[in-house]
Amino acid sequence: MTKHELNSELLDQFSRQFNADPKNQVISRAVSRSGLQEAAYNSAAEHNHTFSLELDTDNVTNQKQSGRCWLFSTLNVVRHNFGKKNKAKNFTFSQSYNFFWDKIERANYFYDRIIKTADRPLDDRTVRGYFDWCQTDGGQWHMAASLIKKYGVVPTYAMPESFNSEHSAVLDQILADKERKDALALRELAQKDDQEALEAARVRFLGDIYQIMATALGEPPKTFDLEFRDDDQNYHLDKDLTPLAFYQKYCDTDLDDYVVLANAPDHPLNRVLHLGFEDNIQGGYPNLFINVPMEYLERATVEQLKGGEAVWFGNDVLRQMDRKTGMMDLKLYQYDALLGIDTHLSKADRLRTGIGESSHDMAIVGADIDGGHIRKWKVENSWGDKSGNKGYFTMSADWFREYTYEVAVQKQYVPKDILALLDTAPIELDPWDSLI
Repeated sequence: MTKHELNSELLDQFSRQFNADPKNQVISRAVSRSGLQEAAYNSAAEHNHTFSLELDTDNVTNQKQSGRCWLFSTLNVVRHNFGKKNKAKNFTFSQSYNFFWDKIERANYFYDRIIKTADRPLDDRTVRGYFDWCQTDGGQWHMAASLIKKYGVVPTYAMPESFNSEHSAVLDQILADKERKDALALRELAQKDDQEALEAARVRFLGDIYQIMATALGEPPKTFDLEFRDDDQNYHLDKDLTPLAFYQKYCDTDLDDYVVLANAPDHPLNRVLHLGFEDNIQGGYPNLFINVPMEYLERATVEQLKGGEAVWFGNDVLRQMDRKTGMMDLKLYQYDALLGIDTHLSKADRLRTGIGESSHDMAIVGADIDGGHIRKWKVENSWGDKSGNKGYFTMSADWFREYTYEVAVQKQYVPKDILALLDTAPIELDPWDSLI
């Protein structure tokens, strides 16, 4: 194979090309002083914050220094439904409560996967994937839905945020270190086929994880008193509720009624994809996506908004987004024009090359529609009220199409022939798939 060594002649050629255009020096001075992002910012891509279709929402939540966006956004959908049913739009649920149980359930699933693959070498790609993903914070709609269905929800005051839930990096590291060490012991016992010792070790290790979580977050409440004033200042008190009883009695969200539509054009369309690698609860909802053209996601989102309900969506938020203004637009940062390059890739190619990813989850709570044409969307983020417009972002229609990969919608807003795909055998995705 030919070796291409960078020599002085070639480097001089690059320098002459750069200096041949006097504008390059001017641009370089501006960029080096203000930074690439600021220099490439295009204020013409900013939108106003007015929408023709808008849910009645107010306060926003804040995940702070944690990767719990999937849980926050799912609970935001549920709490808005609660607020509409109970006339309490600013009522919030405890993310810390479901976060606690997620860590326990993930550990249980991780140990089971390690035991199942104990006959494979440690450098096996699947085994390596399990070790690498061990106790990260990321997740999916169905993971949050599984937690809610099994454990219910509680108000924020029943299990408030803690330092470790809001700043989860150290907790995640401790859990991952502990579970990876446990995994080596479980693999050894499984290889010896010592089932009694294996089961005893698995249970003991899970007890250790519970102790870590109870120490870091406090134990979740088994019962609590529901107490709040609604939007009309009427007082409500319901004593000694369990988290599941509270959810079933007060939360108007039937999680069995939802399906996740995906648009991942690097995968076969009109097929069901199973991201089993990220399933978090044994016996919970599997991470199933119906992979369809983008118009299905768009149409279902509009219809659910018209029905008065927010829409969870998975997206690549760090692309063409300004945290300060809350703008999300394909023309927001003009890097190519600034640098004289072309970095455009199709959505499929971005996924294939690892550039595209579903890195964040939020809730859509409004849209600006003109004669059936979607102009922009209103997005509820979970970064607090100091970002965007008091915590709300404005997303162009083009940004939604390019950087949104999943939406969770009620089945009634999905065509029957698309829903029927759920009866077909899913494509099992690998732990290194582009949708991870």
